[in-house]
Amino acid sequence: MKRVGLFVGAAALLGLAACGATTGTATPTPVAQASPDAAVAAAVQVPAGQQLVGEYQATGVQTYSCANNAWKGLEPAATLVDKDSKPIILHSRGPVWVSTVDGSAVEAAPVDGAKNDIKGAVPELLLKTKTARGDGLFGKVTYVQRLATEGGVAPSGGCQAGAQISVPYKALYTFFAPAA
Repeated sequence: MKRVGLFVGAAALLGLAACGATTGTATPTPVAQASPDAAVAAAVQVPAGQQLVGEYQATGVQTYSCANNAWKGLEPAATLVDKDSKPIILHSRGPVWVSTVDGSAVEAAPVDGAKNDIKGAVPELLLKTKTARGDGLFGKVTYVQRLATEGGVAPSGGCQAGAQISVPYKALYTFFAPAA
């Protein structure tokens, strides 16, 4: 499987109220393909029988909390944008992705990961759907990939109990559903 294109752009991390959510049923436009030949690590490839339903660039933070003098992952908080840089998806703890266009949502769990060669980048991931809600963008999603990651790694060294830190990151998220 080849990696689909990466939209290079950034969107400010936005809250639901600030992201221009609508209640319409329009389908968001996936990010344009720019580099379809970039390889995806075997560990994060989607199983056969799936088709791409969307790919979106994410900008946000990975938040960590301190426990036992070590940073532990707490939650992501990111906004995913379409090819026009319009924020249309919110990503949060679960991990969960919610469409601000149609209200559909998908919650997924990691299946496998692959180290990113970029220093300080969180691993690329393959996630499998646990639950999906709604008939819109995420209604039939079965797999999610987190690809082309930049940043997001917890600080090294010790920390004070109860402390939290948010580390900026970017990623390309791709969403798959069973092929028709």
